[in-house]
Amino acid sequence: MPGLLAVLALVMGTVKVDRPAARPPAPRPSAVARITVPRPVARPPVVPRSKWLDTSSAREQPPPRYDDRVVAVFIHHTDSPNGYDCADTPRIIRDVYAGQTGAKDWDDIGYNFLVDRCGTIYEGRAGGADRPVTGAHTQGFNHRTAGIAAIGTFTAGSAVPKAMTDAIARLVAWKLGLAGVDPRGTVRLVSSNSLSRYSAGTAAVLATVSGHDAAFMTSCPGAALSDRIPEIRDLAARYQGR
Repeated sequence: MPGLLAVLALVMGTVKVDRPAARPPAPRPSAVARITVPRPVARPPVVPRSKWLDTSSAREQPPPRYDDRVVAVFIHHTDSPNGYDCADTPRIIRDVYAGQTGAKDWDDIGYNFLVDRCGTIYEGRAGGADRPVTGAHTQGFNHRTAGIAAIGTFTAGSAVPKAMTDAIARLVAWKLGLAGVDPRGTVRLVSSNSLSRYSAGTAAVLATVSGHDAAFMTSCPGAALSDRIPEIRDLAARYQGR
């Protein structure tokens, strides 16, 4: 028996030494986004990019890149005027596209989707609204995520239209439902870029529905819209039947 106890002590000591001390603590199981079976939600109407993009001035771009699934969503605002007529939304998106592919020299608009004040959802980045397109919306966390931009500026005190937040919630419910992800949960994502809030290679536990500022040093999506994110999470979960 003494010999057996000594062997067991040695094994336990070895396991303890080999455990990686630098690994971030695992979140509570109840808080982690559970990627299980798809949770089908009716796809909301999405206006295709062909309805806003002027093909004669569109930038030549490489083929779209894809991830295996979308497990989180980042909410943004476009930091543009709020008092627009929704009939002008295609022009506004073209302006966003021109700014990102012009001065910023991106190959396409960064957001996967854009939502206007009337609750109309527009396809943003090329590759297919139904597919897990890799965007360019959240530095360090573009993989396995979708970027949804609310068209307008939503700093503190700004009105956030209910039609807009309802449409965002429906879009979130649908995109995360494809991977069976609970909009109220959290997910572990690994930063790919040290310009984010987390150095490259760092695993961060983030809400499955987060504001841009959760992962990047920015005031986006604005305090007013940030205050509505908990409501968006809860409504998206209800749309999923949770």
